[in-house]
Amino acid sequence: MSAYGIPGRLQVLGSDIDRSQLKYHDRRVAVTKEFTFDAAHHLHAYDGKCANLHGHTYKLVITVSGRVNDIGIVVDFGDLKRLFEDVIKRRLDHQYLNEVLPPMNTTAENMIVWMWEELERALEAYGRDRDVRLERLELYETPTSRASLERAWMS
Repeated sequence: MSAYGIPGRLQVLGSDIDRSQLKYHDRRVAVTKEFTFDAAHHLHAYDGKCANLHGHTYKLVITVSGRVNDIGIVVDFGDLKRLFEDVIKRRLDHQYLNEVLPPMNTTAENMIVWMWEELERALEAYGRDRDVRLERLELYETPTSRASLERAWMS
């Protein structure tokens, strides 16, 4: 077989590897996924361009951690996508943020704390058995401007 060869056959569960071997360890591992949504807002009591109504394609980077399950997965990436869509995107995508968020100035710094609180509440039900928890959020307003939040800062 060459360095880039195709395997002669796929590994078979039960004969080449036992189910008990799928969980290689019991360590905490972080899993990260990025998402985007589009929304409009403006800032109150702000002397600058953002005082006017304008829009962004926001990028939210979600990092969770936990212990792997019996097949070696902390969180299925599809489950993280559903969590984002249910908790954030469904409520904020293509919306006027000043109307749909709680009363606040819709800065990235305020929005990220609201997002943390909402995601953490939803995540509690997901992964209690493996202690899945939110570790870090990053909210990009533009490709070069973002707010970030870590678990230790929310204590």
